[in-house]
Amino acid sequence: MKTILVIEDHEEIRENLSEILELDGYNVLKAADGKIGVAAAIEHLPDMILCDIMMPNLDGYGVLHMLSRNPQTMRIPFIFLTAKAEKIDVRKGMSLGADDYIVKPFDETDLLSAVENRLRKFDLIQDGAAPTKSAPKSDGDLFPNAYLKNYDKKDLIYHEGETPTHVYQVLSGKLKLTRLSDDGKEMVLDLLKTGDYFGYWSVLQKQTTTESAEALEPSKVMLIPTLDFLDVVEHENDIASKFIKLLSNNLLAQQYKIVELAYNSVRKRVASALVQIADKYKEDDASKPFSMAVSRETLAGIAGTSVESAIRMLSEFKSDGLVEVDKAIITIIKYDTLKNAPY
Repeated sequence: MKTILVIEDHEEIRENLSEILELDGYNVLKAADGKIGVAAAIEHLPDMILCDIMMPNLDGYGVLHMLSRNPQTMRIPFIFLTAKAEKIDVRKGMSLGADDYIVKPFDETDLLSAVENRLRKFDLIQDGAAPTKSAPKSDGDLFPNAYLKNYDKKDLIYHEGETPTHVYQVLSGKLKLTRLSDDGKEMVLDLLKTGDYFGYWSVLQKQTTTESAEALEPSKVMLIPTLDFLDVVEHENDIASKFIKLLSNNLLAQQYKIVELAYNSVRKRVASALVQIADKYKEDDASKPFSMAVSRETLAGIAGTSVESAIRMLSEFKSDGLVEVDKAIITIIKYDTLKNAPY
């Protein structure tokens, strides 16, 4: 019998979910908030986790962040439950590594289908993996020829159109992945933080790099030679599954990004860009205002607009009391208003 952990602070929804799952033959564990849920996941190692996003003490993003860093829980299928259907919520959840996303109120059949499908896919991956009793290998064990390199702010790690020689992992600092449009404007494809891998797409596709990587601040990066990386992906099923998941999540996030650029106003896109930066880099304590040095070029690149438009929108947000601006430092004062208000 499969065990599913339900992390939901609303008692009625939590009990309703549990009843539906138990009637379908699952064993159900329940947690009333994120911190309790993390402890339960580590103690019981369930087959799947259903987790609400908006919770006190520790939200769903924090739960996924903590569990994804634990070798024992990092591969447990994880589905977000939320009452919000905002595309930015979907993008953030998938970029953090969630396997699926269900919007409340949900249909019972849709819920059970999502659970069954994710469990089936996970079982197929596990069945294809070679059985092993050894402890999970560290990056140092997997990539003995990897080495550390320091980059200053605005340093390029690699440039669009190069032949890839390494796959990279951020050990500290902040980076961005960019691409130039036909008219020479910089588009920001993704933001990177500690723990993130990048540069693997071109290596796996055996093609030149399709983006540039640049440090937003002094950063430490681990460089993994491509031959070492490909050898590990070929022989280590857990690592191969990890990068397949990263690729699929990145593709989904890019699809939502395309829709946002096509249909949202400039004001909405700049607001979403600020929210995206905060979601990526804010600390676990959500009660503190988020501040970060952000160049106007980077902000415009994320929002898909001109630098002049980004500056104009930032000025409007400052006048509305949504942000504070001190030279390069942007402080988000009213995160929820930026994220949820109609534009």
